[in-house]
Amino acid sequence: MAPEQRSAAVRKAIRSELAVDAHDEAHAADAREGEGKPIVELQHVSLAFDVPVLDDVSFVAHEGDTVAIVGESGTGKSTILKLILRLLVPDKGRVLVDGEDITPLSFEEALTVRQRMGMVFQGAALFDSMTVFENVAYPVREHTDLGEEEIEQRVREKLEFVDLDPDRVMEQFPAELSGGMRKRVGVARGMANNPQIMLYDEPTSGLDPLTTATITRLIMKLQRELGVTSIVVSHDIRSVFRMASHVALLNEHHITFFGTPEEMTASDDPYLQDFLGGF
Repeated sequence: MAPEQRSAAVRKAIRSELAVDAHDEAHAADAREGEGKPIVELQHVSLAFDVPVLDDVSFVAHEGDTVAIVGESGTGKSTILKLILRLLVPDKGRVLVDGEDITPLSFEEALTVRQRMGMVFQGAALFDSMTVFENVAYPVREHTDLGEEEIEQRVREKLEFVDLDPDRVMEQFPAELSGGMRKRVGVARGMANNPQIMLYDEPTSGLDPLTTATITRLIMKLQRELGVTSIVVSHDIRSVFRMASHVALLNEHHITFFGTPEEMTASDDPYLQDFLGGF
């Protein structure tokens, strides 16, 4: 098959993926129509560790957006999450959270901003020595003054939101759970303090297709029902296209594309065609 025919076939296949669940796609379209206020914004951000990692990177995630950051390995996708969490500070540019430049904040001030965010790590990163209940309750105990009854109620609420039965899983340890269940517990822990922003680092990595679909729908559910603004780093382009309101493509330290999934598949840019052709 000629390269042009192959690219056309790939884009046709991805368009078919986008049309699989018309109901969910309608919700995503509604979210794209009415942009809210900017919640996360990178303005001309550059960062280097001996060699450049990010160079003049800018994008904005509005209230209720799900922005997916994609690109080849080693392009700085996870670095962007660390900048938003204020675990790293850019060499140039600004990182704004809810309109506030977090770059010059002190350590204590950064902690306060970070409490408005939930983080879901690759592999869930649960504490192996803690039960599911203790894992989800941990951030609530760390950052609130809730009593034990209120903490238990909060944990049950979050586990139910991610479609886990609290009575079944609360006393289990992470090693007793499937990979998909561990990931859902990770999401429950990330949202335990009712964050305004959710950050995901490869949320579907290593999962089977059915579990990947479950996690993808869960991220969409957070946006749809709670209005959470999400930033998702992922290599799973099919999952990205189902959940994302906008996609940012990192290439050679720059964002070379930012737009909707539909705009991405319609692009005739040669690098975009090659990138999508790998999926």
